[in-house]
Amino acid sequence: MGFLISFSFFFLAIIINQSTVVGQTTAESVIEFPKNDIRDITGIITYNTSRSNSTEVLKDIPVIALSRKNAIVKYTVIPPQSPMDTHSYALIHYNNGVTEYDENWTSL
Repeated sequence: MGFLISFSFFFLAIIINQSTVVGQTTAESVIEFPKNDIRDITGIITYNTSRSNSTEVLKDIPVIALSRKNAIVKYTVIPPQSPMDTHSYALIHYNNGVTEYDENWTSL
């Protein structure tokens, strides 16, 4: 009987240990996702695509993101294709070594 009780305590200890490890890795992955960094970069790119005098700001975004956040940011801004089309498009790629994020943005 003592052997069964000892074995059940050992089994419960392994289960509890594994549940804390799974909970910790899930919490770490949520913390490591750079949601605010992506929002900031996307906001600057989308704000400046509609402005005609902001090409210097857009050129500095990859350099600033790499130096401050250690993230590679690539983007392509596609202006309206015809006089009837008023939409601008932006393809944004963000990669900081842990998180890779792609977004297609369209102005209204």
